Amino acid sequence: MEALKIKHASAMPAPTWGWLRMNDATIEIPADLARARAVTVEADEDLTENHASFEGAVAELQERIDAVRGDACDTRACVRAVEREAESLDDLDTPALSAYQKRATREEIAGDVAASFETGIHIDVRSYLNFLAGSTVVLATEKGETESAVVRVDGEPGHAAGASVDVVAAPDSTLDVTISLDGDASGSSKAGLIGSELRVFAGARSRVNVVVYVTADAPFTVIDDSGYVLDEGARVNVRHIVLGGGRTYTGLASDLRGDTARVEIDTRYLASGEDARDFNYIIRHRGRKTFSNMDANGVLTGTSRKVLRGTIDLVHGCKGSEGSERETVLLANQGVDNKTVPTILCDEDDVAGNHGATIGHVRPEQLFYLGCRGLSQEQAESLFVAAKLEDAVLSAPTDDIRENVVRLGSALIDGFEEEIA
Repeated sequence: MEALKIKHASAMPAPTWGWLRMNDATIEIPADLARARAVTVEADEDLTENHASFEGAVAELQERIDAVRGDACDTRACVRAVEREAESLDDLDTPALSAYQKRATREEIAGDVAASFETGIHIDVRSYLNFLAGSTVVLATEKGETESAVVRVDGEPGHAAGASVDVVAAPDSTLDVTISLDGDASGSSKAGLIGSELRVFAGARSRVNVVVYVTADAPFTVIDDSGYVLDEGARVNVRHIVLGGGRTYTGLASDLRGDTARVEIDTRYLASGEDARDFNYIIRHRGRKTFSNMDANGVLTGTSRKVLRGTIDLVHGCKGSEGSERETVLLANQGVDNKTVPTILCDEDDVAGNHGATIGHVRPEQLFYLGCRGLSQEQAESLFVAAKLEDAVLSAPTDDIRENVVRLGSALIDGFEEEIA
């Protein structure tokens, strides 16, 4: 397989930070990777044999939205500007719009759920991961049922493997999904790639809990891409635990389409050596009284680098909604490169948007204190790394994932397995 380069991946919806070179990312797919089928799905038959589909669920939601929407006329100035764009006007009441504002206004006018569906990274990445997967696994619950599933992607050096999963949670149902993205290099320096493509439709009043563990060794590139559509009263909880992989790309986009829908995202990450971490989160509030919360916590050591883009978009019509995002990151070495980009877009009143970041360095006097007790700079950094790994071990949802974290920790820290035994 030839080398590929996917440009403008993980792009922010409104590019405002071009001079800092952090609006998007370029993903380089290593050359000469053989396509591998390395995906395992553990789920009850009734979860995989349901004939529901993501497209069908979205179409049903669209019918209900259109019925409520009717033929109401939108007289906002931005709508006039788009509808009369081709005309030559000297109307001072018609504003000039940016390319982003035009695109966003057209989406609002159309009200097309399927057309506006997005994932956090890029449509080209979706196509590539779907190609690797070969077929899509559909996990669909019945109304009122409680189900669980585990998806594993186990990479091998010199190979590329990906999973494509659709989740359709019926009204009032609960579904727990665990995704493990692991690659054991076994001492090999040969590159590899693993990834997952996830589409989730959370039906009315459903509960969907997704946990993703990334525990691949350094030679692997890891891509975790997902998109969510939430119906009325749906609740989605997502945990991203990104511990390994030389280059990782994590993207999530969520469409809070139904009133009172709620999404919470908890991200924990570690980057050591020359690792690179890239995160892109997009939360669009479209329903009334919707709620979102993004919380990230990470440690950077060595000469690692990280970019986290978090965008909360309070779309016109989402009255009573609230979105929050915050990050806490510890820079354990002067050689790391950290970029945190919290962004809030707002086109509605009676809403709340909050963002913040806490970025802390290990101070020289702290290193001096540790040095006086016989700890070198490398040993001090290992303490922070070990703490993050130990937390991941304790919260691992399956024995296999726990073993993967232990293997990764043992490669990074001497005697790690004995310390947590």
